[in-house]
Amino acid sequence: MRTDELITLLASAATPVRPNGARRRFQTALLLVGAAALFLMQVGYGVRNDLAQTLAVPMFWVKFAFPLGILIPALVLTFRVAHPGARLGRVWMLLPLPWLVVATMAVLVMANHPQAAWLPLVLGQTWVSCVFNIALIAAPVLAAALWAVKGLAPTQPVLAGACAGLASGAAGALVYALHCTEMQAPFLAIWYLLGMLMPAGVGALLGQKLLRW
Repeated sequence: MRTDELITLLASAATPVRPNGARRRFQTALLLVGAAALFLMQVGYGVRNDLAQTLAVPMFWVKFAFPLGILIPALVLTFRVAHPGARLGRVWMLLPLPWLVVATMAVLVMANHPQAAWLPLVLGQTWVSCVFNIALIAAPVLAAALWAVKGLAPTQPVLAGACAGLASGAAGALVYALHCTEMQAPFLAIWYLLGMLMPAGVGALLGQKLLRW
């Protein structure tokens, strides 16, 4: 078969691409995983009983804004790195800012407490389970994020997987905040961060295997 005949044959089977197909794929994934994460949190953990009263506590909104501030740039980076040859820009510089704010608050809190109180401030009551609970809630989010990225043929699979994992971990922490009763900045700066980084590491490992093309 001649080259021009092969091209004609391949072109005859081509179908129009839907406008904003990549964006629609991500929106579909976000809607599905958002519902799945909320359902998993409600069934497995439940919303804290005093949530209505807690909404009036400023520290609750700090705890909520911390993963949200990481989720937004992580989603932007995931969407960009999923496209072959796309530039990341400077969005990645926004990723550490929420943690730096919480870490600064943690240092100030500990400076205003005696050294004997530091360990309770860091460990809280749920440090053993916090990281794994966030990672568990993030699991369906990561699966959907990898599915969305896979369809766009990323050229940097490890980075794409890590970005998808970080976004998933941030989403998991955001949802878990509705259940978690911990409110101290030292606790959030360590255990919430680790809870978000764990899915990022898993995403990088899975991306190396699943996102190649």
